[in-house]
Amino acid sequence: MVRPCPSVGPRGRLRAWPGARDLAPALRARPARCRRLLPLPRGGAEAAGSAGGAAGGGGGDMTDSIPLQPVRHKKRVDSRPRAGCCEWLRCCGGGEPRPRTVWLGHPEKRDQRYPRNVINNQKYNFFTFLPGVLFSQFRYFFNLYFLLLACSQFVPEMRLGALYTYWVPLGFVLAVTIIREAVEEIRCYVRDKEMNSQVYSRLTSRGTVKVKSSNIQVGDLILVEKNQRVPADMIFLRTSEKNGSCFLRTDQLDGETDWKLRLPVACTQRLPTAADLLQIRSYVYAEEPNIDIHNFLGTFTREDSDPPISESLSIENTLWAGTVIASGTVVGVVLYTGRELRSVMNTSDPRSKIGLFDLEVNCLTKILFGALVVVSLVMVALQHFAGRWYLQIIRFLLLFSNIIPISLRVNLDMGKIVYSWVIRRDSKIPGTVVRSSTIPEQLGRISYLLTDKTGTLTQNEMVFKRLHLGTVAYGLDSMDEVQSHIFSIYTQPQDPPAQKGPTVTTKVRRTMSSRVHEAVKAIALCHNVTPVYESNGVTDQAEAEKQFEDSCRVYQASSPDEVALVQWTESVGLTLVGRDQSSMQLRTPGDQILNLTILQVFPFTYESKRMGIIVRDESTGEITFYMKGADVVMAGIVQYNDWLEEECGNMAREGLRVLVVAKKSLTEEQYQDFEARYVQAKLSVHDRSLKVATVIESLEMEMELLCLTGVEDQLQADVRPTLETLRNAGIKVWMLTGDKLETATCTAKNAHLVTRNQDIHVFRLVTNRGEAHLELNAFRRKHDCALVISGDSLEVCLKYYEYEFMELACQCPAVVCCRCAPTQKAQIVRLLQERTGKLTCAVGDGGNDVSMIQESDCGVGVEGKEGKQASLAADFSITQFKHLGRLLMVHGRNSYKRSAALSQFVIHRSLCISTMQAVFSSVFYFASVPLYQGFLIIGYSTIYTMFPVFSLVLDKDVKSEVAMLYPELYKDLLKGRPLSYKTFLIWVLISIYQGSTIMYGALLLFESEFVHIVAISFTSLILTELLMVALTIQTWHWLMTVAELLSLACYIASLVFLHEFIDVYFIATLSFLWKVSVITLVSCLPLYVLKYLRRRFSPPSYSKLTS
Repeated sequence: MVRPCPSVGPRGRLRAWPGARDLAPALRARPARCRRLLPLPRGGAEAAGSAGGAAGGGGGDMTDSIPLQPVRHKKRVDSRPRAGCCEWLRCCGGGEPRPRTVWLGHPEKRDQRYPRNVINNQKYNFFTFLPGVLFSQFRYFFNLYFLLLACSQFVPEMRLGALYTYWVPLGFVLAVTIIREAVEEIRCYVRDKEMNSQVYSRLTSRGTVKVKSSNIQVGDLILVEKNQRVPADMIFLRTSEKNGSCFLRTDQLDGETDWKLRLPVACTQRLPTAADLLQIRSYVYAEEPNIDIHNFLGTFTREDSDPPISESLSIENTLWAGTVIASGTVVGVVLYTGRELRSVMNTSDPRSKIGLFDLEVNCLTKILFGALVVVSLVMVALQHFAGRWYLQIIRFLLLFSNIIPISLRVNLDMGKIVYSWVIRRDSKIPGTVVRSSTIPEQLGRISYLLTDKTGTLTQNEMVFKRLHLGTVAYGLDSMDEVQSHIFSIYTQPQDPPAQKGPTVTTKVRRTMSSRVHEAVKAIALCHNVTPVYESNGVTDQAEAEKQFEDSCRVYQASSPDEVALVQWTESVGLTLVGRDQSSMQLRTPGDQILNLTILQVFPFTYESKRMGIIVRDESTGEITFYMKGADVVMAGIVQYNDWLEEECGNMAREGLRVLVVAKKSLTEEQYQDFEARYVQAKLSVHDRSLKVATVIESLEMEMELLCLTGVEDQLQADVRPTLETLRNAGIKVWMLTGDKLETATCTAKNAHLVTRNQDIHVFRLVTNRGEAHLELNAFRRKHDCALVISGDSLEVCLKYYEYEFMELACQCPAVVCCRCAPTQKAQIVRLLQERTGKLTCAVGDGGNDVSMIQESDCGVGVEGKEGKQASLAADFSITQFKHLGRLLMVHGRNSYKRSAALSQFVIHRSLCISTMQAVFSSVFYFASVPLYQGFLIIGYSTIYTMFPVFSLVLDKDVKSEVAMLYPELYKDLLKGRPLSYKTFLIWVLISIYQGSTIMYGALLLFESEFVHIVAISFTSLILTELLMVALTIQTWHWLMTVAELLSLACYIASLVFLHEFIDVYFIATLSFLWKVSVITLVSCLPLYVLKYLRRRFSPPSYSKLTS
């Protein structure tokens, strides 16, 4: 019989199998196949309530299916440099990760090298910066082309002019790029240094010493205070909390808003002081570093006790890096550091993103290069390939090299800097930071927006909005009525309600008061909330706890929903003042303390969708079973009624998170019978989970329905209008969250991500190929329907039906993916890019969103309460989600349209002069002689035309207010019309027409001397370019006028120094002036007429809004 390989139960606990105590050999003996399997992300919500089960070591049956393997994709080719050394260089902890033995407080006793605990978001290091930047630049076809061109000028037979005419422009292009990349790398280095310099306390034999985060080593004992971020992956050893546990905030790691309960190692928690950790001889044996944030296998061993103590370790004993301690002060031993951290392994390496616009421009330059080769071959062919024709081909290639403009890269790069500066200076979106200035045009062509929920769309602040009793509902404006009912119950002169029924004047009043009281009491008791007392400067902690001081009390729980409910019961008169593992205390409006014994707690799980508690009232001995949960499961548990389904639907449509609350009174005999069966089920070896669930379900029958509660997760400001704007702009919004399905669905409705007239298809949980096939077929029959799917079901669908699922999902108006692991978010982004070929934008605010942000074509980080990890890793950082609308509709649109106009005009400028060169060479017997030499050729694309052409980056077709008001204008850009083969061909034809007109005009009108051709044609060319800029501009800016006049003045002034090329006396004659005027008029006037006719009879959409 083959022994099953050690595995992990549904709650992340170690499963019971023979030899569990001796984990180390078992781990080593695991087949590689089992170690390599990546478990599906498990729910963390149930961890909060698993304290009771941890002691028993149980928590899972042996029949769970083997976790699915992740979908394998072809290796993605990109420009991301890989961090770390080569595998054979072990100095940085390279090589295959292995299980490890970590001695407490003795990092020197290590059995292998470990990486340093540093955060590194840089793309390059000191040695790879220059080679990396140059490589990324020469990946562009035309940069490589100009490098070869410049190098060819060292060969005498190929030289056409001075070396500086080729090397200076190329050097300037590279210098601008290197400086820009250097500035971004330095900024990144400073940010990383700030994170790596955070100070923590380390326990040593000399006492507590301060240590930087980057100097923390595997084996160190680190002290982490409340609200401090955990600096490395650690095992939880001790806590200052009296109840022997602590809560963690994990939203930066997995995106879940629920707080997680963590338990220290029992052996170390029992020690008198933290310093005793250094006196004992103990070690932790842990599995090799892996990507799974929901599971862990390990053992803790103390050797110096008799007999040696060995405890199994599970996910409940871990403190992963990036989480925040929410209660008390904890001590942990460091297990993993640096790139072996779970959070780091769940993020992709930073990579250089190349924009779609840059790739399109690169494609156009390849077409131009093809034209260059064709023209050169035609010229040589017309000479009948005479003489050394191959050398002539090369000379013509060099002569017509202006067809591919070297200034294009400079203009576009400097344009990007201007766009970034404009975004930063926009007062309507304060605090916006551009961290990657290479892709602002991407913002103008987004088709899919993938957004996180918690902290991005919502504030993660729960507000109690509605209490519904069936016949009456209480909203925020009528909570004082609830309060008066509670007061009337507890402030009557008769005995308290626990002993006798309340007596009031009328029967109706008595009935309503008792119903409200039962509902509020149930809400005040059925939860996992613990009140904690802290010193407030006036009252110390011990005194506050003794007196139940209100000002010192804070509530801790695994879910913000539960805290909101308990805070509401406090506001109406029933206050939770104390709780431990076995008892609970409530304070009434009359300052009485109600003492209740907790007999059983059934924690909320993702599968059950409900939680329950059995309590005994100490004053009366009454035993009551309270339960709350989702309406879909509670509908079958409560007694028949005719209002539950309807009211749940009404509240859900308002975007409220609905919970159904019920109760059942138990006699002592009923409870004793239940307890006996429950204990027996928990001791079962086979099918334990099923048997326990069956016993609990025997209680969950014919329960009395008390009330419905409605809690709202407050949305960020202006989320609804922003999402509506994006939808009208043709952008499909997908919400990817680590939160629960019900929560995600409520938020989607509340934020109007799903409109009121759209159906929602909740993709049911599937575990195998057959179930996925049936569910996909059911979904295929739905039309115009939003999809809600969990991460587990998504994993199954992508494994077996990737193409079919993505085809159906892309047709949905909105998609919500809940319980998503960080790597799944990145996988969805990658699949969208591969399947649709459209641009994606990812928005998030937490560390769990970094992979998605870096994988997307355009990553936006939201700075918020969850820290700056996402905003630091993003291309753009905003302070509020509502700023995204303006960032895309205004700045994205303008950046793309301006760059499209700028690139095509620079190409037009180069094609004009190349056309003139072709005409000149063909007229003069196909000689490879340059028309313009030296300073003329450099001055043409720099001081004479650079400023007017570059001023196109200030142009805009509509005002920003109009762009925000009519997001449909953005939809036009998704087709890529501003820069397409059609527009490119139009500009090529314009260039050929103008170049030919100017050159033939100059040849017809020149007088005897060749120098007159140069004077007439060059002056006409400069004037034509300046007039064409004026023709292209749609909204004049004062800097555009300055640029036009300044360029013209520079040309007129420089004529004095250009006597080598231009006859100064000739240009002062009237003959010169009228000839230039005629040529310029013939080259430009027809285009002005065509532009007028087009705007008159076929105006573009934006012109209708500006008129």
